[in-house]
Amino acid sequence: MRWRAVGIAACALLVQSATVSAQTGVPVVGLLSSRSEADSQTVVEDLRKGLDEAGYAEPGSVLIEYRWADGRYDRLQGLAAELVRRNVAVLATTGGIVSALAAKEATSVVPIVFTVGDDPVRHGLVGSLNRPGGNATGVVIMAADLGSKRLELVHEMVPSASHVVILVNPANPNMNAQAGGLRDTASKLGLRLTVLSASHEPEIDSAFETMAREGAGALLVGADPFLHSRRDRIVALAATHRVPAIYEDSEFVRAGGLASYGPSRRDAVRLVGVYAGRILAGARPQDLPVQAPTKFEMAVNLRTAGALGIEIPPTVMVRADEVIE
Repeated sequence: MRWRAVGIAACALLVQSATVSAQTGVPVVGLLSSRSEADSQTVVEDLRKGLDEAGYAEPGSVLIEYRWADGRYDRLQGLAAELVRRNVAVLATTGGIVSALAAKEATSVVPIVFTVGDDPVRHGLVGSLNRPGGNATGVVIMAADLGSKRLELVHEMVPSASHVVILVNPANPNMNAQAGGLRDTASKLGLRLTVLSASHEPEIDSAFETMAREGAGALLVGADPFLHSRRDRIVALAATHRVPAIYEDSEFVRAGGLASYGPSRRDAVRLVGVYAGRILAGARPQDLPVQAPTKFEMAVNLRTAGALGIEIPPTVMVRADEVIE
């Protein structure tokens, strides 16, 4: 009887999560993000674009309810619980693995569609990429795994830099994966690698002071939503300290950063919207394979390179998808 009661309760929750809003008559998609609303205009645009591709346009056939953690990861669990209590039909997450893990902890019933930068199997979000099982699926961009590529790129652009720093957020579960792979690559390239941490804004300033003191020749900024949300500050400090820096997203380059390499995050969020729309139409998350990006982008800012006295090699220029002159 106990197991029967549990099963009935779970089915009731599943039906409840898929119901439309009693007030509006349309389903509600909840978006949970570790980033800030001000920093996420393109996220909103791309989620709506994906939903529209799947046949759900806001406000006519779907509504989106947002929860932003503003870089404070400790708020995510409470925000996820709010959306679950709101009886959203689908819970979409952006802003890294921390958002997805908070959603997964908040519910085992409401369908979850995530975009993450690390292996979702290793973190227990899905059973496998092809057969997710459970209530979650989404897009994995493996940003952490691309750190070695970025280290090779900065070495190609600034071969004189023998000491490279990687800036990471210790509150991010991906930190060890990012730093571990980079140590092996740095050893192969004959580089000295130092890992510096920042999970609050004053620690970013301190990290740059440490870099200046130790004479670091180049900087890699780890893939992390908090660090991404502080990109203007990081780019400004890199310019002030004249440190060549490479990033995981082209938004840093448009803000004045030197270069970036990584998957298209905008396309990843669009795919989250498409999957959310398919679930609204009746698909089950356990039947939707986790997708991987097919589009990768390299951006280079020639103005910043000129200010740093760096001549970008032709081998880099020919591979760049976006060049800011």
